[in-house]
Amino acid sequence: MRSVLPPIVAVLLFTFSASASEDPGRARVHAAAEAMGGEARLRALSSLRIQGVGHWNMLEQGERPVPPYRVLYEQFDELSDLRRGHLRQKTEARGAVLPDWKPLTMLLSQGVVAVEYEGKLRPAGAAQLQDLRERLDLAPEHVLLAALDAADLKAQADTVLQEVPHHVVTFSVHGASVRLFLNARTALPTRVETVDAHPEDPFWSVWGDVRTGLSFQAWSLEPGGLRYPRHWDWDRRGQTYHSLTLTAVTVDPPITDADFAVPDDVKQGFEARRARKLEDAPLTRPDSPPVELAPGVVQFPGMGSVVLVAQDDGVVVLEAPLAAGYSGRVLEEAAKRFPSLKVKAVVSTSDAWPHMGGLREYVARGIPVYVLDVNRALVEELVRAPRTRLPDALALKPRAAKLTGVGHRQVLGTGKKRLELIPAHTETGERRLFVWLPEERLLYTSDQLKSQPDGAFVNVQQVDEAVEVARREKLEVTRVFGMSLKPTEFGALTTALDRARAPVAR
Repeated sequence: MRSVLPPIVAVLLFTFSASASEDPGRARVHAAAEAMGGEARLRALSSLRIQGVGHWNMLEQGERPVPPYRVLYEQFDELSDLRRGHLRQKTEARGAVLPDWKPLTMLLSQGVVAVEYEGKLRPAGAAQLQDLRERLDLAPEHVLLAALDAADLKAQADTVLQEVPHHVVTFSVHGASVRLFLNARTALPTRVETVDAHPEDPFWSVWGDVRTGLSFQAWSLEPGGLRYPRHWDWDRRGQTYHSLTLTAVTVDPPITDADFAVPDDVKQGFEARRARKLEDAPLTRPDSPPVELAPGVVQFPGMGSVVLVAQDDGVVVLEAPLAAGYSGRVLEEAAKRFPSLKVKAVVSTSDAWPHMGGLREYVARGIPVYVLDVNRALVEELVRAPRTRLPDALALKPRAAKLTGVGHRQVLGTGKKRLELIPAHTETGERRLFVWLPEERLLYTSDQLKSQPDGAFVNVQQVDEAVEVARREKLEVTRVFGMSLKPTEFGALTTALDRARAPVAR
């Protein structure tokens, strides 16, 4: 009768026998594959279905750039065609930005990503393609095989992770560098990390070389001998942003071509969207031309709204959104409109990426930067962020930022076009600067105020706080405007508040 070895003994024996003929890194990954059920079992997988629940930490929607964050909850059903690299993710989500359960399907098929929302399949873009490919590359059923197939697989120094000794190996996948942490006692993978740039993702592109980590726990022996983790946690830049708990794992479920079918028109639309680069985003759209709010005050309501204010001794730019290339076009436009003036300063009014994604270009050109004092550390981190994979001008020629943190009401410039930088210091506006143009009686409210298509404001609490800032600072405001708000009569704010405070009819 054959004896059955406990998994840990089998792993240790396999590691020992392999070590004589293989380098340590390859032997350790082979041992990890055996712990998961065997390399042959992993390579024989044709499809996989996982179901469960999870949540997203809404990093870009938080009141602060540190936890705790607002949360979006989800339940999901995911199907993978492992042989062809196809993926279908069906989710229902509800939470921070979705008050009701909303279904959404993401589909990766033949290098095309489509999104089904409200019954219609639409093309996605390059950022979604990179995310879904990363999702497949780092998945536990694939990452060990990717390591074994990599020509540059190497063992690194052992380390302690989660208070447990781990082996570490490195390799490359699709040009991104990967580190894999293998439990030295069980051989199972605990964590995989990759470092890559995300140039087409408006949020993550800001941070240059982004470290993404995926950690596994709650391992379970599934039918057919596959050992699989039932809980996953993703983090980027050290911030946990996505967690999944698997309630069901189906090995080799039946799949059909129809499960991953994408119509030709969606494929064509995807290729068109994929070709668009964030760096090349236009300053305006055909339906949103530049708006002259007052002589010498021009707003460009494009993908990232920017305002130019021409003062006697130079131009001040309000906001530095998106990317370095976008900032370059803003500077070119300022030179065309005001050829006798140089850009003397840029003001970033919030800690959110739409307000600071292009700040590095201004730093690279030696232009002074003004930010809210509590956002200074975040901006300093952005300026220091490594960009080895896609270097920008600041990475190629580093220089110190001329950075001013604004902690109280401060005047910028002189004369009729002088600006007053005013920290909002409100509950939802804690991280925002308002900008007051006293001669024009214009108040720039950062992204404190947002309007809906019907003209109603998105959040009446934020409207109330904007009115409170005007009262507190004794501002005689005629109009307000912001990154997400076209010029609006100040009376519209007070009218909205009156309606919100009106007694409920019974």
